[in-house]
Amino acid sequence: MAIRTVGFPRPHQEPGEVRDFPPSVTEFLAQFDLDAIVLEDGYGTRQGLSPADYTHPKIKYGAVSDCYAQDLVVTLRCPRPDKFAMLRPGSTLLSMLHFPTRPDRVRLCESMQIIGVAMDQVADDLGRRVIENLEAVGFNGVKIGMHRLATTWADFASPSRRPLQVTVLGAGAVGAHAVRAAVRYGDDAVRAELRAKQVPGVEVTSVDVELTTSPDYLLKRLAVTDLLVDATQRRDTTQVIVRNEWLAHLPEHAVIVDLSVDPYDFTRDPPGVKGVEGIPQGSLDQYVFAREDPAWDAIDPRVPHAVRRSVVSCYSWPGIDPAACMRVYGKQIEPVLRALIEKGPDKLRAVGGPWMERATARAMHRHFLPQTETTS
Repeated sequence: MAIRTVGFPRPHQEPGEVRDFPPSVTEFLAQFDLDAIVLEDGYGTRQGLSPADYTHPKIKYGAVSDCYAQDLVVTLRCPRPDKFAMLRPGSTLLSMLHFPTRPDRVRLCESMQIIGVAMDQVADDLGRRVIENLEAVGFNGVKIGMHRLATTWADFASPSRRPLQVTVLGAGAVGAHAVRAAVRYGDDAVRAELRAKQVPGVEVTSVDVELTTSPDYLLKRLAVTDLLVDATQRRDTTQVIVRNEWLAHLPEHAVIVDLSVDPYDFTRDPPGVKGVEGIPQGSLDQYVFAREDPAWDAIDPRVPHAVRRSVVSCYSWPGIDPAACMRVYGKQIEPVLRALIEKGPDKLRAVGGPWMERATARAMHRHFLPQTETTS
């Protein structure tokens, strides 16, 4: 179906999730012949913006249900079930839907007869993501992890300590950013302060997939690790990489940085679990977990979690700086909006045509259906 209206609901997850798209997006949409742009009441205000900042001749403000009633609905985080239910059959949802690790969302889109387009799956013909802020994932997560380590390790700022040991599991894009962040303590101010005190620096070990499957190697590596970073991208999220019992090999002061943030998912059989077994799942409301934090006791008893270390985990690390994050996403989303509006979501094909149209088509839920017969 042709897209004539676009809705922008606010995020309705944890209170700390305040990321609305910036005014540059509605300015971009002004070039298209649309009937309406519907923003939820209060859109952008939690980032210090006002209605006067959003310019478009067809802008309207309305309730959240009004936004979800449009032809195209654009929201960064996947809507909660009660909001998902507001979508109209035949409409299109553009959001971070994470279809490879969330098959339930694929089924939901299909059953509701909507076209789900996963922002996180829009990639060029070489597999490079179009909408991403992986640098912020690496740097924000490592920064928070280092700040936590400064409180758990008495020798963190001591000139007589050994080099700080960081182990990064995963050598992809997130892992590469984590390595760059780690050698800077994730914070240039902290790095400068420690350098002025002549504190020894950071030694980073990046571990590839072959070594992550070797228990003997991992146990030896954990024993000398101060900061353990999970930056893996697992094909099978039902399989753990670091078993909970192995965390006992980490020094008592060690901190675990969860950059992968794969969620626990007990709607599947076997269930989806974290790469580092038994650690809490963080959010923008809470992303630092001490060993005695009640969040450990709330972990499903089917997941071993008796062995604990300090953990930093956040479902969306870029969201720690929401304005900067959305400036990036706002620019990156523009060519996807163009493809959806100019071509129409039902006419986009994964082969043939301009590369952005192909990339957008490949991100649609139909390409993640099991044994799909779709040939587009």
